Amino acid sequence: MAEIKLMIDGRECIGQEGQTILQVAQDNGIAIPNLCASNETVPYGACALCVVEVNGSPKLARACAFPAADGQTVVTENEQIRKGRKAVVELIMSDHTGDCVGPCSLNCPAGTDCQGYLKKIAEGDDHEAVRIIKEKVPMPASIGRICPHPCEDNCRRQYVEEAMSIAQLKYFAADNDLKENTYKPEKADPTGKKVAVIGGGPGGLSAAYYLALKGHEPTVFEAMPAAGGMLRYGIPEYRLPKAVLDREISEIESTGVKIKTDFRIGRDASFEEIRKEYDATVIAIGAWKSMGVGCPGEDTAGVLGGIDFLREVILGQAPDIGKSVAIVGGGNTAMDACRTAVRLGAENVYVIYRRTRNEMPADQLEVEEAIEEGVTFKFLTNPAEIISGADGRVSQVKLQIMELGEPDESGRRRPVPVEGSFEILEVDTVIAAIGQKVNPEGFDVELNRRGIIAADESTFRTNLEDVFAVGDATNRGAGIAIRAIGEGNKAADVIDSYLSGEIVGYKAPYVSERELTDEFKEELAANEKRARAKMPKRDPGERRHDFLPVDLGFPEETARAEAARCLECGCHDYGECDLIKYANSLGAEKGKFSGTHHSAYVEQDLVTIERNEGKCITCGLCVRICSEVVGENVLGLAGRGFKTVVEAKASRPDHFKVCADCRKCVEACPTGALRAL
Repeated sequence: MAEIKLMIDGRECIGQEGQTILQVAQDNGIAIPNLCASNETVPYGACALCVVEVNGSPKLARACAFPAADGQTVVTENEQIRKGRKAVVELIMSDHTGDCVGPCSLNCPAGTDCQGYLKKIAEGDDHEAVRIIKEKVPMPASIGRICPHPCEDNCRRQYVEEAMSIAQLKYFAADNDLKENTYKPEKADPTGKKVAVIGGGPGGLSAAYYLALKGHEPTVFEAMPAAGGMLRYGIPEYRLPKAVLDREISEIESTGVKIKTDFRIGRDASFEEIRKEYDATVIAIGAWKSMGVGCPGEDTAGVLGGIDFLREVILGQAPDIGKSVAIVGGGNTAMDACRTAVRLGAENVYVIYRRTRNEMPADQLEVEEAIEEGVTFKFLTNPAEIISGADGRVSQVKLQIMELGEPDESGRRRPVPVEGSFEILEVDTVIAAIGQKVNPEGFDVELNRRGIIAADESTFRTNLEDVFAVGDATNRGAGIAIRAIGEGNKAADVIDSYLSGEIVGYKAPYVSERELTDEFKEELAANEKRARAKMPKRDPGERRHDFLPVDLGFPEETARAEAARCLECGCHDYGECDLIKYANSLGAEKGKFSGTHHSAYVEQDLVTIERNEGKCITCGLCVRICSEVVGENVLGLAGRGFKTVVEAKASRPDHFKVCADCRKCVEACPTGALRAL
């Protein structure tokens, strides 16, 4: 073949007559996006993702099918080309109904690969499970015990019988890993960059951990006697043994994270002094101020803040709460407070909540356990007045009876007072657990209108170039620990880019999600039913008298069987999928095109190969590989136009043997539409 020379993106490239532009580009180390091309098959030009500009051609040319010629000038990247490729990907994705990752991972604020680690637990490989978890969560033994597991809310196993025990399995694997051969992450080479992390709670510790793995030198400044934040001072011992937390913080320190405790900004060093010493600063101070009840008498002696009450108990300074205690609120802090009051000897413990149980944000498991331990729930009531006795302390709380009205902005029905309807409770203590506030004193950063540190949603950067903020102290205020951990991880990536010279903000990855239709729910319900494993627990009558752990942990056989219930909703090929790689690199947007969808059926006609029509992009590569390379015609295209689909045409038993020994179509597929069984 004669040699040809052409210019591609300003570079002289050598090729051979008969080659396509794509082939010449690849031979010269120039990457052009494509989904349907293969050097083993005849050019086809199905996907149109490889479009380029060629001198003399009035339209964009498909590089995989356009012949290369001597003297050509080719441009592979400009705004017009990028717009064309972006439209191609958006069009393909509009009919791509497979799940890139499981809905459990999508609903986890930290983006944990739940499916990945559950699979490893089922296989008995807890060490690898922890490696997967620690890509997103550095304290799995602690978080697994206390997380309200939003991942389980979206678990599709619930349409078979019950959701997976994702959180409990997380700490099962982590506990085993901590016993021996504990997972040690790899670290990047030292950068010499120093980062101050102010606050040693879940957000701050996570940011420090991931910054250390990137080669930086993080130092955590913690105001309390020990690190852990709300994990230590807001979560009772019976839910999270502090020995477990201590061990996991020790593992974080082993990566090179330095922790200075009992160090308060404004007392031991000013904020400006910290900034001058470090290349970047992360504020992760949490929300430690309890909100008031909001009714007359809220300043009466004997009215305590929920977080304040829990902290004092954990520090060994439990207040005298008497025999009758009312907790105001319906979240997890309220559950921790009421169950702690029981353990301190209170005989009558009430939870006052202005809506019904169905609207309570608290983990329902916590509610159940509180009821088992003797807590009385006063639903549809709200404090109207806190009344003091002769000694000036709380003696009664006057409750306004409520009813549910129209839904508010949260979607829950708004509680409205029933005029003239009240109830009196005789109490010794009232504990307000209705929310927390940030105390930003000492930090010269901009606050939002709610008095919370304002940080960019993408970069986590405050109004100060070198100062970032994560967790409860920012934007949305107090939330769950896993959200703070997720922000700490993402912020570490952004800060790493900042320290490298060019800040790159976090952007949620583009993923395909299968719509949860009634038909799909019926498909899920057809799976074999296997009941969710029940966590062994101590007897309520025994556990209400001490702070020892309530959960006894899964036996190994139970944990492995529970992990094996996972339906593995996420795509097996997600990490290698070319389609999703291009969707992200091109900035594809969801919902740009709409219309009829192909059926998302899954079939195993080839016995050793599974085909998922919902993930197929009809590029025809599998058909051409089978025919042109293997010399078989097991696969074929059927239908015309939009209705074209790939079909298995195997009609002889020996075809199944061919597929089992070959599987070249699986290797060639640019998405997860084909899977070897």
